[in-house]
Amino acid sequence: MKLFLSCDSTAVSVGAGRVAGALANAAGSDDDALELVRTGSRGLYWLEPLVELEHEGTRHGFGPVAPEDVARILAAVRSGRLDDPLYVGDVDALLASQGQRRVTFARCGRIDPTSWDDYAANGGLAGLRKALETAPGDIVASVEESGLRGRGGAGFPTGTKWRTVAETAGSPRYVVCNADEGDSGTFADRMLMEGDPLCLIEGMIIAGLAVGAEKGFIYLRSEYPDARRTLAQAIDLARRSGMLGASVLGSGRAFDVELRIGAGAYICGEETSLLESLEGKRGMIRYKPPLPALDGLLGCPTVMNNVITLATVPAILADGPEMYAGLGSGRSRGTLTVQLCGNVARPGLYELPFGATLEHLVNDLGGGAATGRPVRAVQVGGPLGAYFPVSLFDTPLDYEAFAAREGMLGHGGVVVFDDTVDLLAQARFAMEFCAIESCGKCTPCRIGSTRGVEVLDRIRSGRDTDANLALIEDLCEVMLEGSLCALGGLTPYPVRSALRHFPEDFKRTARAAATG
Repeated sequence: MKLFLSCDSTAVSVGAGRVAGALANAAGSDDDALELVRTGSRGLYWLEPLVELEHEGTRHGFGPVAPEDVARILAAVRSGRLDDPLYVGDVDALLASQGQRRVTFARCGRIDPTSWDDYAANGGLAGLRKALETAPGDIVASVEESGLRGRGGAGFPTGTKWRTVAETAGSPRYVVCNADEGDSGTFADRMLMEGDPLCLIEGMIIAGLAVGAEKGFIYLRSEYPDARRTLAQAIDLARRSGMLGASVLGSGRAFDVELRIGAGAYICGEETSLLESLEGKRGMIRYKPPLPALDGLLGCPTVMNNVITLATVPAILADGPEMYAGLGSGRSRGTLTVQLCGNVARPGLYELPFGATLEHLVNDLGGGAATGRPVRAVQVGGPLGAYFPVSLFDTPLDYEAFAAREGMLGHGGVVVFDDTVDLLAQARFAMEFCAIESCGKCTPCRIGSTRGVEVLDRIRSGRDTDANLALIEDLCEVMLEGSLCALGGLTPYPVRSALRHFPEDFKRTARAAATG
């Protein structure tokens, strides 16, 4: 009997390790041998620990499973029954019924993340083999044709960035993967690195082939020890298997990857601060221009992409750019890996074609608030994303649609709040977060965020409320227009959206303070 159980850190945090122990005990006490494969996660976090049974080509799921459930489930399966209360059915059919289209995460949760045979047998290397047969300029053209945009938050066309690097004089060239996933409510990078790390490596090699780079770096946040361990194993496996090194898959073309660990600074998720840290300096932003594509790591032309961006490239090469371009909405092509969390009944990762609405995501897929209370707001795009009220839940998941409503998709994190949330407190948190995480290089960010906390505290205390509301608006304008990078420049998004859509929270607290 072949069983699958995630070793993803979220699954482990809710008991997957204990379930694995119970399965091992069951295997030791029964003649019917159990083969347990530890995989990444499917992203169905409300069902973790999720145990899957493979039968006649179908993966049947049970979840969430506790150690005490194991004996009962195995007894039912061995007797030919799948009627256990924890049975959730065909897991692939469940994903399809949600409208998911697994492109980037096609293998995640299905394979052993450090098995070369599993990776190759499930479509791995197909994109790389195609790239090795393709001229560099044609690789770039395929990425351009696919419509792939940066999934780290900016949404910049990936092919345009690659073409800029390829056409810029200078040597050597580098590929840098930004794996410093620091936004609240995001975990797609971690999930991919823990569940399908060879896919990321394959994408980096393809980028190197496209632009003429022979060296890549993965800059990983220090808070991801499980991803670090899995990536290190995958890089070693890739070298031993000929995927990395002096001759990639025997092609005579070289590429290698080095893993570097950050030091816990949120600002190093900004590309130029990351480069400074990668060079051994303090993580502070650089003035732009020049852009990293022209003058990046060690002054050389550099491709800088997010984990999800690079991990999507192998599928585009393998299946053709028209496959990816055929998904999505407007200028937002392909799929978005939405990370749904917070106060929501069914948290997890949903890989959806662009165009699904917030209403569908939060209520149809997410099941509304976990508390059973009405949903009041969602924050989309990390701690610097705007708060959207229920009245805007018709907004499609689309870069331009969000920008039109003064929001941003960012890295795809969506945090749900019920009707007990205090949006003034959330606005204050944004300013305080910026003050703590600022690199200090520019005044609007360094000083503006500190003054923002003070102004919001005065509003809460009921002191000169109208004057301070006007002042916070002015301060947001200065930070938005004057900050050198997105940390200070985006902090006004949550503050302004809270003021615009939830003004009663600012007036109510002020009235309460004024009356005693």
